[in-house]
Amino acid sequence: MNSYLDGLFSLKGHVGIITGASKGIGLGIAEVLVQAGAKVYNFSRSQHQNNGFDFKNNLIDLKVDIQDENAVKAALNEVIATEGQLDFLINNAGISFKKRAEEFPDEEYAKIQKTDLESVFKLCKACFPYLKQSKYVGRIISITSMSAYMGFNGVVPYCMMKSGLMGLTKGLAEEWHDDNILVNSIAPGWVLTEINAKMFADNPDRKAAALNKPILKKFIDPREIGHMALFLLGNASLSITGHDFPVDGGAVVHGF
Repeated sequence: MNSYLDGLFSLKGHVGIITGASKGIGLGIAEVLVQAGAKVYNFSRSQHQNNGFDFKNNLIDLKVDIQDENAVKAALNEVIATEGQLDFLINNAGISFKKRAEEFPDEEYAKIQKTDLESVFKLCKACFPYLKQSKYVGRIISITSMSAYMGFNGVVPYCMMKSGLMGLTKGLAEEWHDDNILVNSIAPGWVLTEINAKMFADNPDRKAAALNKPILKKFIDPREIGHMALFLLGNASLSITGHDFPVDGGAVVHGF
């Protein structure tokens, strides 16, 4: 990387947290950011999978259930005690449950609300004092979804929470703009994670329907979400805050 590009995109010396970086989108993001020089802590209930990339001890697993406030605070304290800084937070972890709205179980709704929205807000609050003190510009990125823009059958609460994350992004961007923190979000399209690949292999019709959504007629590699995250964490985006960025192959703009 030449000095000009290095000044725009290098994350050398940056320390951050990604929730749910054990696999899928979170792991893809972590791979890109580590290659850019960042040290990443994975807040997850499981260790990161071997995806063939050598993280060279720059992706550290901390066993955390993000619904557990005490566990989150303990893990955050460990990061600060070890690194002495926090420069970015990426809210990636999320859950869903498939059932029509009129039959949706209250207990499953509560789990989705707590994991996908409430815990994200609380983690942002917990990280605020450290992000504010970042010697770089502190950043928060939340992973939303196409479901924040489009209706999807059987996952209405998931659509609600992802739309809520977009509201959180805009609200925090406005409220924390004088606190050295930029806040944005990324809306992935159909990402070819291990789970989705298995689902498509078992259901060719679902695969065909999914490929019909984006105008580019392709699935997204998890690292492509990481490329957008890298842009939003570097000096190339110092004037960008409060926005959601679809990385979806054009699914959101697909006409009739």
